[in-house]
Amino acid sequence: MNKINSLDELRTLKEEYKALMQHRFISEEIYSSQNLNTLSYNTNKAFKDILVCGGTGCEASGSIDVSKVFLKEVENLGLKDRIKVVKTGCFGFCEKGPIVKIMPDNIFYIEVDEEKARLILQEHIIKGNLVDSCLYNLPDNDKKLPHQNDLPFYKKQMRIALRNCGLINPEDIRECIAVDGYEALGRALIEMDPLQVIDEVKKSGLRGRGGGGFPTGTKWEMTRKSESDVKYVICNADEGDPGAFMDRSILEGDPHSVLEAMAIAGYSMGATKGYIYIRAEYPLAINRLRIAIKQAYEMGLLGENILSSGFSFDVDLVYGAGAFICGEETALINSIEGGRGEPTVKPPYPSQIGLWKKPTNINNVETLANINPILLRGADWFSSIGTEKSKGTKVFALAGKINNVGLVEVPMGITLREIIFELGGGIKHNKKFKAVQTGGPSGGCIPEEYLDTPIDYESLTKIGSMMGSGGMIVMDEDDCMVNISKFYLEFSVDESCGRCTACRIGNKRLLEILTEISEGKGTMEHIEGLKSLGYIIKDASLCGLGQSSPNPILSTISFFLDEYIAHVKDKTCPAGVCTSLLKYHINEEKCIGCTACAKSCPVNAISGEVKSPHLINKELCIKCGACESKCKFNAITRR
Repeated sequence: MNKINSLDELRTLKEEYKALMQHRFISEEIYSSQNLNTLSYNTNKAFKDILVCGGTGCEASGSIDVSKVFLKEVENLGLKDRIKVVKTGCFGFCEKGPIVKIMPDNIFYIEVDEEKARLILQEHIIKGNLVDSCLYNLPDNDKKLPHQNDLPFYKKQMRIALRNCGLINPEDIRECIAVDGYEALGRALIEMDPLQVIDEVKKSGLRGRGGGGFPTGTKWEMTRKSESDVKYVICNADEGDPGAFMDRSILEGDPHSVLEAMAIAGYSMGATKGYIYIRAEYPLAINRLRIAIKQAYEMGLLGENILSSGFSFDVDLVYGAGAFICGEETALINSIEGGRGEPTVKPPYPSQIGLWKKPTNINNVETLANINPILLRGADWFSSIGTEKSKGTKVFALAGKINNVGLVEVPMGITLREIIFELGGGIKHNKKFKAVQTGGPSGGCIPEEYLDTPIDYESLTKIGSMMGSGGMIVMDEDDCMVNISKFYLEFSVDESCGRCTACRIGNKRLLEILTEISEGKGTMEHIEGLKSLGYIIKDASLCGLGQSSPNPILSTISFFLDEYIAHVKDKTCPAGVCTSLLKYHINEEKCIGCTACAKSCPVNAISGEVKSPHLINKELCIKCGACESKCKFNAITRR
């Protein structure tokens, strides 16, 4: 790759590279009226791009083998001159992976395996016929939806941070440049001064997407105003919330967007060195970042005298060891310096005294992924999206008891109900919705009565939760809220650095109380103790981990107090989850005496004659659930 020496050269190459990708830019309106049985084009002369999802989720479900089939069959059929197989980043619809999209036809195929890949080649590519068996089918009827944006999962999405994920090959910088990659950097370096860049980011209203929601432009301005001969930019890619994979998907699908934004940030505040602190458990993201960094250096978009502007910027990767606490910015800094990942007291803030005692700006991956569009399309455009105090979009990782597990990017202000029941497709197995946890272990559990709450920083805080980095875990009627609180608190206890007493000792005591309640040993005083101790921990902890760790407990007590009381007074778990409180019972009217339950019991706690109702000895029963899983007649219940 040749080095790019000017903004004009970059723009010339952009048009050249865009021409190579022209089959991915055909407007879907062209095909909106096409016959859904036969595609309206000359298959003998048509050029195609076969986009195969190369995100971690789809690769885990077989997309690597799907790509190999496409590549091999295209070569065998002698179609390499007009059929291009492209491995992209994540499309977001993880529940239906592996995903394959055919462009310019704009046809979206789901759950593609090796056999279906061959079928798509023969029917779609060769004969011009849609492959109905690979199209998304609306759950409530037989209607097939061939276009991505027609799917309920995508209808209300607005992809800004995820704009290139599923569109480009993240390992080819030419495709990044073709879709405006490094254009914003060039414009900043050549056509704007640093203060103008910061002002544009401030006017956009962009707030940190890592959980704190601090105004990004203000943070950049604070670092710029700090006097020092050396300053640093850090990308926080230490994504540690259970069920969260937003940052990972951006790095896997569009790594150059982060590198470009880091360079822009460096230019605006006078920093010439950047670090990406990334979890070592993200091998695919790391590999693609390495490739992207190498390509950016080769083309002169990182390193010395970028685009002949006189500005230089270098980027290095630093691997985290999997400590959740290192997502906190001062703990992250300590880790990069080779120390123990512990937070420090603020102020001073990293923008004043940070890495190696120098002013340091820290933004997370999603925050940086918004910078290029803001500079290219303008602050006014970005601030027109979202709510008064929460501008733009937010990426959420949908997980738990929901039909459409995946990654969504929606405008701020959309409601929880819209995300869960429209984009998310509702609750699995038609179970009743119970709660949604936003903000990971730092957030709260939100009940059904608040489903119409708009998603923004302030609204979620008012109901005892938080935006967090974007994890969203949905729970149904079979989930026990006491057990959920215990799960998140166990995580916080394990991940605490132990530096401050409130978090180190206080959270352990909270966990002890929750354990006693879940085992039927709790009292009403225990519930009050959880609340009072929780507020003390929030007020007295040093960093965000301790300050937010009681949130799951406090929110579940607030909204699901009846479940705590049932555990304490009735010694029962209404959801049938807490093992110590379970009682297995055989319904005599349903039991036919097949003996399957007795044979499966590891402690011989079930007795009875063949073809006669059986009984469970409550004293011997260890509540393993083997009998319930073996019974084919639903004769065994637990509560």
